[in-house]
Amino acid sequence: MGAIAILPESVVNRIAAGEVVERPASVARELMENAIDAKAQNIAIEILEGGCDLIRVRDDGEGMSADNLARALLRHATSKLPESADASDLRSIATLGFRGEALPAIGAVGKLAITSRAKDAPHASQIEARYGHRGKPAPAPGARGTVVELRDLFHRTPARLKFLKSVRAEAAALSDVVRRLAMAHPEIGVSLRNGKAQILTLAPEKGDRQEMRMARLSKIMGREFQDNSVPVLGEAEHMRLSGFAGLPTYNKMGVAWQFLFVNGRPVRDRVMAGSLRAAYADLTPRGRSPVLALFLDIAPSEVDVNVHPAKAEVRFRDAQSVRGLIIRSLKQALEAAGHRASDRAAYQAVAAMRPTAAAASAPAASPNQNARPSFYSRGVSPPSPPSPAQASAAGLAQPSARVFDAETPPPSSPPSPRDPAQTPTDYPMGVAKAQLHKTYIVSETKEGFILVDQHAAHERIVHEEMKRALAKNGVERQALLVPEIVELSESEAELLAETAEGFAELGFLLERYGKSAVMLREVPLLCVGSDMRALIRDLAEEIAEAGASSVLKDKLDEISGTIACHSSIRAGRSLTAEEMNAILRKMETTPHAGQCNHGRPTYVALKRGDMEKLFERR
Repeated sequence: MGAIAILPESVVNRIAAGEVVERPASVARELMENAIDAKAQNIAIEILEGGCDLIRVRDDGEGMSADNLARALLRHATSKLPESADASDLRSIATLGFRGEALPAIGAVGKLAITSRAKDAPHASQIEARYGHRGKPAPAPGARGTVVELRDLFHRTPARLKFLKSVRAEAAALSDVVRRLAMAHPEIGVSLRNGKAQILTLAPEKGDRQEMRMARLSKIMGREFQDNSVPVLGEAEHMRLSGFAGLPTYNKMGVAWQFLFVNGRPVRDRVMAGSLRAAYADLTPRGRSPVLALFLDIAPSEVDVNVHPAKAEVRFRDAQSVRGLIIRSLKQALEAAGHRASDRAAYQAVAAMRPTAAAASAPAASPNQNARPSFYSRGVSPPSPPSPAQASAAGLAQPSARVFDAETPPPSSPPSPRDPAQTPTDYPMGVAKAQLHKTYIVSETKEGFILVDQHAAHERIVHEEMKRALAKNGVERQALLVPEIVELSESEAELLAETAEGFAELGFLLERYGKSAVMLREVPLLCVGSDMRALIRDLAEEIAEAGASSVLKDKLDEISGTIACHSSIRAGRSLTAEEMNAILRKMETTPHAGQCNHGRPTYVALKRGDMEKLFERR
């Protein structure tokens, strides 16, 4: 081993810069956080060439004196710890910046100039640092606040420069950082300019905290988010959760539209991300993610913000409590939304029905093109045709439709939709008027009409009934007069036999029957009349795919969703007026009735204005 040498300060700074300054977006985040900690009311950011040539951040905060300006460029110097705290105690950090390395690290990889003026100072002061070489403060003109300017980022470190992405990609990453911090602090005005293009202009918001947040979120995430989200509020010891969560039917590909904040700091945290998946587990389609913005305020002693040089991660002292708060608060907020669904499907329907010049000039469509679009076009197989018994007019009187026997009956027995005494204003989901293609219920409402997918809607109703029964007294079961023998693979039969106790909680009494079959003796009352063989095979595949027999209880909601899918009314089944209205009334009192167990919408609502636009009446 060679002799151990102390690294020169310039090398130390460049190493620190490698941890803190990954790209222009890292610089923008550090400088914006400093401005926020300095109690700025307005922050203006200017960039050139994606931030590689210039990043200028101007704020109207408290500013710095000449002495503080000189100390700001020293390593491990900080103003982020409270004066009353022990300098060695990092448990009292309540600010955004904390490591005390950002400014010297930034000055080590570019040309840095800081101009600042404190409130009572007669003039501003300026200090420069060029690739690690610091100057001394000197008088300079300037208003109260601070202007930090960085030029030629990484120009003397070409190895770092070549790892940057395109100018457009770097500008997009920097813009994302600015937007996230602007979301977290709606009381601060924020603007972003890229060359001659004004990218973002946000004035300070006014009102209470939730009002300011929604006003800021709607400007960044769009008015569509405001129209399709619900408020989230929850409290536990040492912490409080607030924000807004998108309805399950308002979803996106990937997680780019999930914004998480801890004590005003944008984070990407595994505990929080896992909590979101759990809360939306049976509410969003596979491959889609909810859209939301959640703000967790937690005691500084309960979270470690010093675990990542770029401050992108945090560590909670009690991660399970955080997870529980998030899941509980989201579930309560989404259940409170009731049958509400996003209006995206309505917009898409109106757009699809509106004639276009292209459609007018198109050749005659083939028979296949004229076929009605399938609701199951997202890769999900359509339901099997109903059996003669299921298709009979009395089908809903069978046990598979016992969901209509509500624990609390509707205000009155719904009359026929042709009864002139019935008015659409009596119910939020309106009054059934017709059934289309034995699949869709047409309901008239006060504001327009609703088109309901009878299978999807009933599937959610049955699923929620099963979840309530499981949580309350367990599932009501019925013994089969003749036991059902279900043929499986030997491994699947063995796995189901191992999980027989868990299946008993779901209402299934089964036992091993030979090497490659199981015998069903009792089934959930809701499943009587369903295809038991297909249902058990589906459940066996789900349990086998999970890879462990102990996963049955963990997958309870998903499995009860599969049971509900098999037990609910199928497409192609004729319904009477009373049966259609029964579905509508149950939807009004069922949580998450706006989407089925697979996350697809259960209904589309069109208002009168939408119809008037279609016929060019307005």
